[in-house]
Amino acid sequence: MEQGSAREGVRPPYGPGAYAGTPVTGRVPEQMRVGRSQDADRAGGVDRARGEHTHSEPPAPRVIRHSVRGQILQALRAALVDGELTPGQVYSAPALGARFGVSATPVREAMQQLATEGAVEVVPNRGFRVSERGPRELAELAEVRALIEVPVMLRLARTVPAERWSALRPLADATVTAAAVGDRASYAECDRAFHRAVLTLAGNEQLVAIADELHRRSQWPLVAGPATRRADLLADAAEHTALLDALIAQDLTVVQALVREHFTGADG
Repeated sequence: MEQGSAREGVRPPYGPGAYAGTPVTGRVPEQMRVGRSQDADRAGGVDRARGEHTHSEPPAPRVIRHSVRGQILQALRAALVDGELTPGQVYSAPALGARFGVSATPVREAMQQLATEGAVEVVPNRGFRVSERGPRELAELAEVRALIEVPVMLRLARTVPAERWSALRPLADATVTAAAVGDRASYAECDRAFHRAVLTLAGNEQLVAIADELHRRSQWPLVAGPATRRADLLADAAEHTALLDALIAQDLTVVQALVREHFTGADG
């Protein structure tokens, strides 16, 4: 259950060879690059689409830029989960931007966000180093998550009606679909979406936000750690389905066993 909505954006290859001139298999959508170019032209007083000066018009809203930054952030998070951004490796914003087909600015902004989350650290005049994490940190995250989530899930199992649990079936099914193809990044998003939906039933937004951040951090790869296997994803997805079945049946004994096993297992 540790790996989770399907992401947007395209993930180029990363790793220690990120500075090499290898071709990229995908880029940020073309309409976004065109949108940024047109915004720049309007800011300079020319609208190429209409072939006229626009000195009297206000600059276009910067919605496109924020969309690009969001796509880059999502793609970088996926690359972290997939292990395409190697722990300990330093990556520059211009080099990553070139591979996305965007300027360094949205990449730098996305990396700054990842730095606040602890995924990377700033290396002055060089770029960003992917944080190196060991088994102890992962175990500590699992312990904190258990302290927060287990009591809440057990309380919800006693109070939430079966029909509300049934509404979460598509989220559980989504984890199975992602696991079946071995897509670790998609599975990580689906996994967190399922947990968020469960905890949201408690009606505590702060609880959901804190638990989701801890969950995200627990999905980052360990330094020199083994890659998550497809079989592991399938086993975790099966736990989602089994837990939901028990919740719908209001079988509290099975719910308690599954929840505790989930947080005491190797993957938390």
